Amino acid sequence: MGGSGGLIAAAVCLGWCLLISASSPTADIFENGRSDKEILDNLLKQTRYDKRLLPPVTGTLTVNMSVLLLSLASPDESSLKYEVEFLLQQQWFDPRLRYYNQSRYPFLNAIHHHESIWLPDTYFIMHGDFKDPLIPVHFALRIYQNGSVSYLMRRHLILSCQGSLNIFPFDDPQCSFAMESISYDLSAITYVWKNDEATLRKSPSLTTLNAYLIKNQTIPCPTKASWRGNYSCLKVDLIFTRDRAFYFTTVFIPGIILVTSSFITFWLEWNAVPARVMIGVTTMLNFFTTSNGFRSTLPVVSNLTAMNVWDGVCMCFIYASLLEFVCVNYVGRKRPLHNVVYRPGENPVTQGDKKGEGGGANEIVTCANCGPNPCTHTTNNGCATEVRKKEPPHPIRVAKTIDVIARITFPTAYAVFLIFFFFHYKGS
Repeated sequence: MGGSGGLIAAAVCLGWCLLISASSPTADIFENGRSDKEILDNLLKQTRYDKRLLPPVTGTLTVNMSVLLLSLASPDESSLKYEVEFLLQQQWFDPRLRYYNQSRYPFLNAIHHHESIWLPDTYFIMHGDFKDPLIPVHFALRIYQNGSVSYLMRRHLILSCQGSLNIFPFDDPQCSFAMESISYDLSAITYVWKNDEATLRKSPSLTTLNAYLIKNQTIPCPTKASWRGNYSCLKVDLIFTRDRAFYFTTVFIPGIILVTSSFITFWLEWNAVPARVMIGVTTMLNFFTTSNGFRSTLPVVSNLTAMNVWDGVCMCFIYASLLEFVCVNYVGRKRPLHNVVYRPGENPVTQGDKKGEGGGANEIVTCANCGPNPCTHTTNNGCATEVRKKEPPHPIRVAKTIDVIARITFPTAYAVFLIFFFFHYKGS
């Protein structure tokens, strides 16, 4: 009996010890002095943790997402490629990773255990390319005492954006990227924006290079933006604007100066051939040089753009001012239609005016003294006149009149074009 009683007592003691060890299998690993590596090594033993399985939660697993913008950049002003650097934080609850409060660590640094922990298979869609690979120095992984996991990674995306190039540079390019689970549908994982953030958070040290962000929003993916409709998806929209001051100082203001400079010829003498030719040709060549140098950096599109309209109309005004000089010079050099004799050194227009004031000695009039039929003579023949015919305008006077009209019509027409151009495309 004594032997059997001893065996029973030993069995009870062994069972009690097993019960205690089963109730707190990892109690000893959370004591003070234990490192976070030792704690994680025990938490992630294959006998008690399987990274292939979703965290055992009631219903669907909720993954909270947030984005912190770090930097924005674009290769040049006319590009539709924008580089975005940000921190993506994902948080979820995994009850298998809870540990006791005896530990002196408020959280465990699991950066070197990331291959042993279940992580959301988040995939980026609707973007260009990753600039940098994901390496350990670019992410952080923390496990808190209550079992919540925080996964923070730095991403550098090159976004292919959409812009209305027909109104370039007055368009506002929109860059979008979305995040979606590859293998878990809505019945398993739901992505939500942390604290229902409607906009992205920006780092206090946010830097930009040729990228002018005017608006951003964080939304669930609409149907057309989702990769697959039955998977949880979140979308980020970044809306940029162009540096309008850059285009005004390098394109529009120089163009206005060149076009208005071509109008200076209207205030020069009609026969100032060297000066008027030099101004017309020089302004045209300068405009060609300026527009071609800038157009080489513009995106190529098949339809008519605002810059095509600008270049075409400005070029037409410069060319029209050159043609106006050719017309004026041609008209001014024509022979008068009536027989007028001028003394050397006299101004033909002034002489014609004086002769007109003195009775018009060379004007053609109808004479009644020639016989039964009336005839025409000059007024100095002394015949009795019945009807005085007005002499045709002198070509030089016509040339000067054309210049006077051009001084008004050209600047006015160009001002109307400028108003229409900027209001139309800026409003678009």
